[in-house]
Amino acid sequence: MAKFRGAIVVDTDRCKGCGVCITACPLGVIELAKEVNSKGYNYSFMANPEKCIGCASCAVTCPDGVIKVYKKAL
Repeated sequence: MAKFRGAIVVDTDRCKGCGVCITACPLGVIELAKEVNSKGYNYSFMANPEKCIGCASCAVTCPDGVIKVYKKAL
């Protein structure tokens, strides 16, 4: 079985910083940035990328569909 690591890409301009993805992530990978996007919202980002397993819980629960999940082979 191939080993892989997950990765997420957040559309930071569309993210409203609601935090639903943060609570949905079972491994605490996501946090809100201290910076704000063009609309004035703190956006989500991968704070702990080495922990991501690519489960896609964040993308499934995102109400605005701004998260894409990828799996990268190691």
